[in-house]
Amino acid sequence: MYLQFRDDVEAALVSALEALDLPTDDLGVEDPPEGVEAVLASSAAFRLASEVGAPPPQVAGQIADEIDAGDYEYVEAASAQGPYVNFLPSDAYYEGTVEQAQSEDFGRLEPSGERVVVEHTSANPTGPVHVGRARNPIVGDSVARILDFAGHDVERHYYVNDAGRQMAVFTWAYETFDEDDLPQPDREKADYDLVRYYRKGNDFLETADPDEVEAAEDEIQAIMQGLEDGDEETFERVREVVDTVLGGMRESLERLPAAFDEFVKESRFMRDGSVDDVVERLKASDEAVYEEDAWQLELDEYGIEKNFVFLRSDGTTLYATRDLAHHEWKFDNYDRAVTVLGEDHKLQAEQMNATLDLLGNDTDKLRQVIYSYVNLPEGKMSTRAGTGIDLDDLLDEAVERAREEVENRLDDRIRDDDLTEEDVSRIAEQVGIGAVRYDIVSKQPTKAITFEWDRALDFEAQSAPYVQYVHARTCGILEEAGISSDAPDALSAEFDASLLETDAERELLEVVARFPAVIEEAAADLEPHVVATYTREFAETFNRFYRECPVLADDVDDDLRDARLALVAAAKHAVGNALGVLGVAAPRSM
Repeated sequence: MYLQFRDDVEAALVSALEALDLPTDDLGVEDPPEGVEAVLASSAAFRLASEVGAPPPQVAGQIADEIDAGDYEYVEAASAQGPYVNFLPSDAYYEGTVEQAQSEDFGRLEPSGERVVVEHTSANPTGPVHVGRARNPIVGDSVARILDFAGHDVERHYYVNDAGRQMAVFTWAYETFDEDDLPQPDREKADYDLVRYYRKGNDFLETADPDEVEAAEDEIQAIMQGLEDGDEETFERVREVVDTVLGGMRESLERLPAAFDEFVKESRFMRDGSVDDVVERLKASDEAVYEEDAWQLELDEYGIEKNFVFLRSDGTTLYATRDLAHHEWKFDNYDRAVTVLGEDHKLQAEQMNATLDLLGNDTDKLRQVIYSYVNLPEGKMSTRAGTGIDLDDLLDEAVERAREEVENRLDDRIRDDDLTEEDVSRIAEQVGIGAVRYDIVSKQPTKAITFEWDRALDFEAQSAPYVQYVHARTCGILEEAGISSDAPDALSAEFDASLLETDAERELLEVVARFPAVIEEAAADLEPHVVATYTREFAETFNRFYRECPVLADDVDDDLRDARLALVAAAKHAVGNALGVLGVAAPRSM
């Protein structure tokens, strides 16, 4: 109903401004100032004051006087307060919200018909997923989920570097060294198994006799050249290593969870001639120069001082060159492309955008989400023999810590057999991994953060467990009333939403109603933290309702009970779907 209410507010403002013969290009519709009893407000009076020749409060009063709330189904009243025109919703708004939110798909926007590809993570397949990059799959997967919920046709891609020097080194090492010469893997998992060869190879190249290193480099260069020349045997050799490592990486990412529709390999664009085509077009551009044994682009006109290198002197291309062909393929197949990148790739992103523009592409179709890295606390995740901290380490510790917290809180219920051992394990997994994901996605991507266990797993603070507990509470209320929390799409009883009159009930209705608009905003700005902020506000509002408005108490009459149950079901759908688009589990019990 919030979106319909906003439409009515905008229509009322347009009508009033036209009646006053004032421009309607900027209605200034926004959340009201703090302390103002309204759902929406207009700040248009600020903009129009100079044109009218009157102070903003006077202009706001003129606009409000021109509005007849009775002409609009969801507007109860419009009034001026200082420089703002404030709008209150009608009973139809509240009643419609409860009815609309009975659907398990509540908040999902209408299909846009737009195909969007979201590329994220894309870590080189040289070993297990490192925790330093954990923000990428968490932010990227959340962006994809939000765009999907906003009505877009979304595909999730992982761009695989299977043709660079790293993979040539990996392939050479895998074919050169015996397993007997390697340490035991840290885990029984494919990526941990093969990464031992990669580390052994790099160590050999740094410490071996110069003649042996030279011979090894010749073999590595032959692999790189074979890939560049489209040699099928070379591709097959590299593919064995890449696909095996990717298999292990996928297992780790699926725990977050972060799933992909396609793993797009850069070698495909070498094999189909796309990269050669890009190179020839770049060479022919006025910005191309051959300097320092490489073909480069001068991008001064785009405000970029550092040249973009796209071809080495030996005729081999770079990752960035192949990524240009990859992006042109995206433009040919999708309406929009979103890429999630670490802050250390900001310059490369600027060079990419400028070069794509030089090649004649519509770069308005491309948006990048840049994120800063996550700092980790000291503790069990200490670095192992210089290999770094893997994502699996973080998730294992998260589940272990969550289990301790859950068992401390649920000892009595476990003894009473209300929760089985299987229930405790499920809750620990949902809470632990949810805590990691929520804590990271809840911050603005451009801000560096330090992950802290105590904060992330605090059931009383603004954390994942705090919000998850609200969802579990809604399920508990519904199940106590005999309504399955698995399928509460429609309540068995009719309900009269007009009975929801208290401040706590109305506040909860208002925050439920805003959920579709939150999805709309988060999708437009590619900012998942907007949804996380909403869930925290939602949890606080629901908890106030829970304290002040008993649902199943004996002294609550049947009609009010049914209305409040409908509101609880609406709340369950809103908070459950909000957690869902963040990729955080919504437990039925905690």
